[in-house]
Amino acid sequence: MRTQVAIVGGGPSGLLLSQLLHLSGIESVVLERRSRAHVMGRIRAGVLEPGTARLLRRAGVGDRMDREGHPHGGTHLSVRNQGFRVDFEALVSEQVIVYGQTEVTKDLYAARDAHEGTIIDEVEGVTLHDAGGETPHVTWVKDGTEHRLDCDWIAGCDGFHGVSRRSIPASVLTEYERVYPFGWLGILSETPPVAEELIYANHARGFALCSMRNANLSRYYLQVPNTDTADAWSDDAFWSELRKRIPSAAAEVLQTGPSIEKSIAPLRSFVAEPMRWGRLCLVGDAAHIVPPTGAKGLNLAMSDVHYLHEALRHWYEGDRAAIDGYSARALSRVWKATRFSWWFTTLMHRFPDQHPFDQHLREAELDLLATSPRAQAAFAENYVGLPL
Repeated sequence: MRTQVAIVGGGPSGLLLSQLLHLSGIESVVLERRSRAHVMGRIRAGVLEPGTARLLRRAGVGDRMDREGHPHGGTHLSVRNQGFRVDFEALVSEQVIVYGQTEVTKDLYAARDAHEGTIIDEVEGVTLHDAGGETPHVTWVKDGTEHRLDCDWIAGCDGFHGVSRRSIPASVLTEYERVYPFGWLGILSETPPVAEELIYANHARGFALCSMRNANLSRYYLQVPNTDTADAWSDDAFWSELRKRIPSAAAEVLQTGPSIEKSIAPLRSFVAEPMRWGRLCLVGDAAHIVPPTGAKGLNLAMSDVHYLHEALRHWYEGDRAAIDGYSARALSRVWKATRFSWWFTTLMHRFPDQHPFDQHLREAELDLLATSPRAQAAFAENYVGLPL
């Protein structure tokens, strides 16, 4: 079996890359370890930067997003149970769209099916061969039979725990990591959102976030110690703690209900360099992880897809220089987003060894954000996403 680009990983980044390559006349095959039902059932963040939204429209998968997504022209920050709004539209003439990653994935699957794209799921033992050389190929096992796919390029879209990054020699790869001493306890509830836009809350008891999926489906988060388990938190305990951390006006109107999903996500910042080795290019979580505070994870993966698609398109048109710059171009944006996510996480969370002095500094910085248009403009520019 042969194709031009072998894509390891059938999440949104792998599917979007396959779709964009198809529109450029470039063949691809997507290999996914999980079943399609599992991939489409994963609950993930859903704040899309305007650059991501434009990329999805360009790929022909933006219609449902534009119909059903929720444009947000700003966001709310809170300190000492008092909130203020940062107006993206007024400050940087942009808005984000709240549209779940699950829905993005469904739209991409539908598009690839419509174009008869090759997606092979439930594969085992994926192995990359000669990725650093000139004759790359991928092998895997499905239903007890080994298969081989020859290709020109391999795109590693298989996440932090995937095989792609691990295929790069340790002598070539440099990894940078910051693990945070807390996680996010998140619940999904069939209740109306407490506000029309997201609320990020700094509180002496810890961080909280009020988010949503649609008009009747809400997503809420609490900062908790890494030692906590989701089972240790009853729904009543969660709602009680959330009310203590969010703005008083929001706490008074918060509608609660049984959780339909509850989990704890650890937080880390991680970057691997380079993002290209030979004929292997890393994309998304395979190369970098950011804490969810700044809503950058999916958006960074999509910007990687944009850069890689452009580089491969130029390569097949005879311009070999673009692919040589893929890693540096992608990493430039990755590090800027990593900086913002680290800064915003540090600003909004309480650390275990934090001194009262540190909390006062955080509150002072949030007071500055509340009153300084210039500080708000810098925040808005980074939150909506730097230009691709």
